[in-house]
Parts: sequence; structure tokens; C-alpha cells
Amino acid sequence: MHTVRARYANGVLEPLETLDLDEGQEVTVSIEDRTPSRPGRGVRAAAGAWKGTHDPERLKREIYAARRITSRPRPDL
Repeated sequence: MHTVRARYANGVLEPLETLDLDEGQEVTVSIEDRTPSRPGRGVRAAAGAWKGTHDPERLKREIYAARRITSRPRPDL
């Protein structure tokens, strides 16, 4: 199996490189759409995926608690 780029025009797939095939040989074609996706499409598709899987209030408490912990020694006053 190998990958070959092709262009679709007038109802026909036209290879963009030479093919090592016998005349009349049947092949299976897989189509990969290379159309650029719209920006933000993945974000919209994933929206709400985490709903109900975490507790936002607990997360906020943990963030604020972590901010109170310091790795520096207290200065002598």
C-alpha cells in the first residue's frame, strides 16, 4: 500500500504523480479530506465534554490553598 496525491476535477480523480499499475488494474481508493478546517471547530465540538466530571468550587479552593503555600523562607523582620 502507498499514498498518492490526486486532484478531483470534472468528476474524475487525477493522480499528481506516476502510478506503477497495470492497465485495467482495480484498486481501492481511500479519501482524506484536506480541506482546511474552520478555526475553533474543535473547541466547539468539545464544548461541554467535561460537564459534570469535576467540582469547580473545589478546584478554586485548591488553587487558592496552593497559592498560600510558599517555597521561599519567610523574611526576618
